[in-house]
Amino acid sequence: MMNRYLNGFIIRVELCRSVKKTMSIKSDRWIKKMALEQGMIEPFVPDQVRSVNEKSVISYGTSSYGYDVRCASEFKIFTNVHTTSVVDPKNFDETSFVTIDEPFCIIPPNSFALARTVEYFRIPKNVLTVCLGKSTYARCGIIVNVTPLEPEWEGNVTLEFSNTTPLPAKVYAEEGVAQMLFYQSDEQCEVTYKQRGGKYMGQTGVTPPKA
Repeated sequence: MMNRYLNGFIIRVELCRSVKKTMSIKSDRWIKKMALEQGMIEPFVPDQVRSVNEKSVISYGTSSYGYDVRCASEFKIFTNVHTTSVVDPKNFDETSFVTIDEPFCIIPPNSFALARTVEYFRIPKNVLTVCLGKSTYARCGIIVNVTPLEPEWEGNVTLEFSNTTPLPAKVYAEEGVAQMLFYQSDEQCEVTYKQRGGKYMGQTGVTPPKA
């Protein structure tokens, strides 16, 4: 509140300052602290891994402003061999998938497969996590899609791989497939994913769609 004078009268002027809410991306220091002290990522790799037993791998682990996750060896490959029904997200026919547990997965041309992360995540209640596919796969026409990990969600992340090419495409287990970016808000949301009873809360393994 400030006083202003006009024609001998005192006028009180209230200064209104706009308050801007922000979301900041978190660094490797924060990621390491949250993983080690609060179990945000398990198992956790504090550095970038580019080779294992002197063999090159698609990188995974902590990066400057994110975390590169690995794909587990469990895959569900889409096929129309066992069904002729329409793909319905509200009534999904799980016989549309062939499940394998292998060190790699071959996705048919113009098809897709589901997998999961090796890592189990516990997202803090003021953090939103966004997933981006690694460029190594994107440059081969293999697209990784994951919806945001919401505040207080936890579980293994189900990964969706789309093969956009006219040729079979190979995805490697136990190697990097996507990068998680962590955005922390300075304002707490009213209801977290856990509080509203989200249907994918605590998921483990490869989880097909739920109505």
